[in-house]
Order: sequence, then structure tokens, then C-alpha cells
Amino acid sequence: MTIDDKINEALGITPEKPATKAVVKKEFTPPVPRLEDKDKEDVDNDYKYSRENYYNLIERGQDAIQGILDIAGESQHPRAYEVAGNLIKQVADTVDKLQDLQGKLKTLKDVPNKTTANIKQALFVGSSAELHKMLKNKNKNVEVQEDKKFDDGFNPDEVKYD
Repeated sequence: MTIDDKINEALGITPEKPATKAVVKKEFTPPVPRLEDKDKEDVDNDYKYSRENYYNLIERGQDAIQGILDIAGESQHPRAYEVAGNLIKQVADTVDKLQDLQGKLKTLKDVPNKTTANIKQALFVGSSAELHKMLKNKNKNVEVQEDKKFDDGFNPDEVKYD
């Protein structure tokens, strides 16, 4: 005997027969197999495959949300509503990932176009060998100038210490 039966017996209530609901059967459609096209780039294939997977996840998540909301409405149990809330959040995160995927594909395709930038304020225009030669000559000039600065007639032997 369940708790509900004991309460109904104590209060003298005859239990109501639960309303029967018609079960709706859905046709199962298997996912479409991915055919790899040899002529296209891997990036495009991966993008399409990921996009299809995200769409399938979102659709299945929406079906699961509808089912858990039906259960939560019938049972009025707080845990069922908590599960429904978590499931809604997960589907929303999947939608965000789908949008991020679009942005990532755009950045992958735009990278080669951005490499042709014009440099307007270059400090040095030339090859790396020329830059190395210039820096080497500059260091030699600095050493020569430093030697001249220290050659001002100072003799350390003439310093008197008290």
C-alpha cells in the first residue's frame, strides 16, 4: 500500500483513476550518413559535419525538453523542473556553440586575406642581413665613443684615500 492509498483511506476518499493519455509514436529518422567529398577542403567538410551534429543535438534537446516539461507538469515535482531548467540551459549552450562555429569558420577563411597589410611607418626597410650589418656597425661606433669618454686623463693611481 502506498502513502497515497493510506491517506485516501484515512480521509475516506476514493482514489480517482488516472486519466489515460494517448501515446503518440514518432517515426525514428536515422541521421544522414556523412559522405566525404574529396574535392572540397577539410575545413568545409568539418564545418558541415559539426553544423549537422549541432542541429541534431538541438532538435533532440528540444524533444527532450518537451518531454521533461510534460513530466514536470504532471508530477509537480521540483526535481523535474530542475532537470528541465538544466536541459534548457544545455540546449542554449549548444545554440551558442553553433553560432561560434560560424564565427570560427569566418576567421579561418579570412586569415590569408589579412596578410597583405601595408606598413606605413617602418623603422627599417631592408633585408634581415642588412639590418644585422647595420646593427653590428652601430655597436662598433658605440664602443669607440665609450672608449673616448673614459679617456679623459683620469689616473686611478693619483686618487688619495684617507
